[in-house]
Amino acid sequence: MGMSEVIVSKRDILLHERLRIISELAPIREKIRLFEEKYRMTFEEFERKLKSSEESFEAWDDYIEWKAYARKLTELESKLREIEHAQRIRIA
Repeated sequence: MGMSEVIVSKRDILLHERLRIISELAPIREKIRLFEEKYRMTFEEFERKLKSSEESFEAWDDYIEWKAYARKLTELESKLREIEHAQRIRIA
């Protein structure tokens, strides 16, 4: 009984990776949207307002969480762009 060979194309891998990132992006975008609705402003506006005033502990907690989501969003979006522009891929 010989080993059956599995052929995976570069395109398949990129497609899979792209779908994985897109599925991670959705809940992060949703969390960010909820913060934007709660405070009726973008993260940048919220950050400026927070740093120039004595806001509540709740606002600071939200800030820390929101900042983490904003960072993760940026990271995932740049990964997605890399995949969409990928010319070479190395399977490690």
